Amino acid sequence: MTAMDPALTALAQSWCALSLLHSRIEAHIERALQAKHDLSVREYSLLDVLSRQHNGPGGHLQMKQVADAVVLSQSATTRLVTRLEDRALLSRYLCDTDRRGIYTDVTEDGLKLLSEARPTNDCALREALDEAARNPELAPLVKAVEELKMPAASIPTPAGVPT
Repeated sequence: MTAMDPALTALAQSWCALSLLHSRIEAHIERALQAKHDLSVREYSLLDVLSRQHNGPGGHLQMKQVADAVVLSQSATTRLVTRLEDRALLSRYLCDTDRRGIYTDVTEDGLKLLSEARPTNDCALREALDEAARNPELAPLVKAVEELKMPAASIPTPAGVPT
């Protein structure tokens, strides 16, 4: 295959369209969450991921699992956790069985904010998809996303991250 191969060109164009759709959706949701809840998309995602932890075996996530789930480096995830901890939305504590392990839980204030922000996130997502569907290049991707309609319990997450 060469750089001028039509299959590669089509693949690159498809990737660009998918990247554009993602960027537009994320920017739209970011504006809505910031305006109404003083939350970034990453902060919302982190609260959402951590809110799904449980106290049973494997119920708490290691920082690497959290970083994978929110698609950030471990250092960026640690800084994000610190910012939310400073706002009293998260708390950290040592693991009972391994003093090197540190867990992070969503506080009551964090759960309340997440609950208030979820409808904003969902509405902004719907608005962004509706707007993108009017673009002929993005419409097939929007249709594909809408047809997935996966139940929350089956949403793929990085290995080891509970749903």
